[in-house]
Amino acid sequence: MPSGTLRIGMLAGEISGDILGSHLLAALKNQFDDVIVEGIGGPLMAEQGLESLYPMDRLSVIGLVEPLKRLPELLRIRRGVYEHFLANPPDVFLGIDAPDFNLGLEIRLRAACITTAHLVSPSVWAWRSGRIHKIKRAVDLMLTLFPFETEIYKQHQVPVEFVGHPLADEIPLQVDGSAARATLDYFPVGKCLALMPGSRAGEVRMLGPLFLDVAGRLLKEIPNLSFILPAANDARHAELLSLLQAHPELPVTLIKGQSREAMAAADAVLLASGTATLEAMLLKRPMVVAYRMAALSWFIISRLATTKFVGLPNVLAGRELVPELLQSKARADLIADALLPLLLEGGERETTLGEFDEIHRQLRLGYGERAAAALASLVAGKSSEP
Repeated sequence: MPSGTLRIGMLAGEISGDILGSHLLAALKNQFDDVIVEGIGGPLMAEQGLESLYPMDRLSVIGLVEPLKRLPELLRIRRGVYEHFLANPPDVFLGIDAPDFNLGLEIRLRAACITTAHLVSPSVWAWRSGRIHKIKRAVDLMLTLFPFETEIYKQHQVPVEFVGHPLADEIPLQVDGSAARATLDYFPVGKCLALMPGSRAGEVRMLGPLFLDVAGRLLKEIPNLSFILPAANDARHAELLSLLQAHPELPVTLIKGQSREAMAAADAVLLASGTATLEAMLLKRPMVVAYRMAALSWFIISRLATTKFVGLPNVLAGRELVPELLQSKARADLIADALLPLLLEGGERETTLGEFDEIHRQLRLGYGERAAAALASLVAGKSSEP
């Protein structure tokens, strides 16, 4: 086991990266006598000893226009981080996700003979596959959360290590739905469907009315069916409440946050694409993925994409394990038809849950300890080079 002091630079640009970084730092403390960490992160990384050079929220920008508005500030922060580590070289610098910010920084640091690694593979397997050449110049080691991501790096001779996913460690292999219902104080009489139209205003605008239309159709088929609808924040709660006023006949329980508990309390889930599909799979809840976006955005993205699937369970399985109804196929009748067998006991539901369990076990590797060991090995290997 490594010992002594590790000086590490780390940079996370958003809450998900802060979570990943905090688990990794906790594991590194078991590998080394002392861990000195500087960079950018959030409150969880700060609890593990991070000395932050800039507030993380200055990097947390999304969309196409907002980053352009903030470009001078973002470039100034990146230059400041680069100059800091150039003057105070760490044993290793780790960029966590945020590839548009981190990869350029990693290229410059690596050119200055600083060992670099990156955690969370950019989705080169899904679109913009040409980024692999930039990544090859940027990192001495790529740490991936999913096993299928390693192949493209091996093909391009980029050192890579699959470290598992922290959600797979965090969520037990068997989840107690009754306990989740008790936590929410939610006790439906019959079957329950979780409705999750997304966390962004545009998603709720596009998918909210559609999902409620689906609920109405299903209620005609299963009269004692009820619905639970978690709102990501106060703004989404207000928007969803307004939508529900037009559907007083629907037995929908609207809650704030607690999306994981809502999925665990349900018998099946209707959701937009994203990380929630992974979470639903790990919770062993059958699902249907449905998504719509503006026509121009769909035209562009559908032509850039190099993967057939958007839901992570399907990407991980390499086939359509869960139904995906996207854009023109995201119709209430088709979605309701796909959900109906998932709400009823039967062979199709049980087969799907069995495959969910198999994938869960593949991802459940002890993410923090595995990632820490990979970084320790990288540092040891570099220090022994002539």
